[in-house]
Amino acid sequence: MFFPTTAMVLSMVLNLPKLDQAIAGEYKNLPEPVRLPGCVPLHGEDLADPFQDRKNGAYRLVLDMSKLYNLAEGIMVNSFLDLEPGAFKVLKEEGWCKPPVYPVGPLIQMGSISVGDGSDCLRWLDKQPIGSVLFVSFGSGGTLSHEQLNELALGLEMSGHRFLWVVRSPPHDKSANASYFGARSINDPFDFLPSGFLERTKGVGLVVPSWAPQVQVLSHGSTGGFLSHCGWNSILESIVYGVPLIAWPLHAEQRTNAALLTDYLKVALRVKPNENGIVERGQIAKYAQRPI
Repeated sequence: MFFPTTAMVLSMVLNLPKLDQAIAGEYKNLPEPVRLPGCVPLHGEDLADPFQDRKNGAYRLVLDMSKLYNLAEGIMVNSFLDLEPGAFKVLKEEGWCKPPVYPVGPLIQMGSISVGDGSDCLRWLDKQPIGSVLFVSFGSGGTLSHEQLNELALGLEMSGHRFLWVVRSPPHDKSANASYFGARSINDPFDFLPSGFLERTKGVGLVVPSWAPQVQVLSHGSTGGFLSHCGWNSILESIVYGVPLIAWPLHAEQRTNAALLTDYLKVALRVKPNENGIVERGQIAKYAQRPI
């Protein structure tokens, strides 16, 4: 069995039957963090999406699947010992996890997927000073609300730092701050940017619609920081190429990944939304200045 994400998430899944019996109510409402063996304490809201609603069918599916993991002959995890020593130590202890667990990471995509050649943004990076550019991308499935998109744009502008931003149109659901492969707007994503933003930032930033060759961008010498949704592949790529991270998790297990990066490894900054779930432009400007 290949488990493509972290030892901590594997620990979470393996412990789910015990958590389900021991804890009443929703995990997100717990006053104290959830403590998994060998892992950083996790606040309930940082557990993966299926854990956020115990009445949801997705939670029951994960719970049922978690009871089958011990039937595997072995479990390979796309992580490595130096990244999660505590979690792997516990997972390898005899009797705790019946199948042997093998850390086989970091496995990353070394070449770009053939969506486009990305030559324009790479040529732009070639002209920038070493380590000066903040790369902003929320993965292949992440989108922001129109309000959040505007705050991000204005925050990048306020920061005064060079940036390369992969922008996508907001989801149809205007109340959502993020959507994972949901219904997308067919409009040009540039139509949702603040008036005059592209002109005002022309000499400092480059905005590309929908896609950029991420591995080539992260391995480029001009890239000095990565504002990321904390998908595990993106995290591994940033670690391999030594690019500092700003953690902006959106969905799935990304909040758990962000907790690992910020609370345990302390290799990333994590954005803090306001009471309405919006990360404000002033905060974005400060974050953008820090990793460069």
